[in-house]
Amino acid sequence: MSMLEVDKKTFEPEVLQSEETVLVDFYGDGCVPCAALMPHVHELAEKYAGQMKFCAMNTSKARRVAIGQQVLGLPTVAIYKGGEKIEEVVKEAATPESVEELIKKYI
Repeated sequence: MSMLEVDKKTFEPEVLQSEETVLVDFYGDGCVPCAALMPHVHELAEKYAGQMKFCAMNTSKARRVAIGQQVLGLPTVAIYKGGEKIEEVVKEAATPESVEELIKKYI
């Protein structure tokens, strides 16, 4: 499994405290574009395994974390480094192509 599911308890240790660059796919229950994007992100996680850490988080179960991270629309795919969100693609801009571009920029 190359994609780690994080929640409100594990988001901080796995993402914010990670030594690695981390991609986080924020999705929500009943979010159709999120469900459509997810298999593509999983494929990219396989393709770039070992070059970056890949995580997914269901914001429906972690609203406070999502608000704290200023996740304003779904899907949001964000890159974290050193505990900071450094870049993201949101909603219509979160396409398989734009997510791959984002990964390539930080590996």
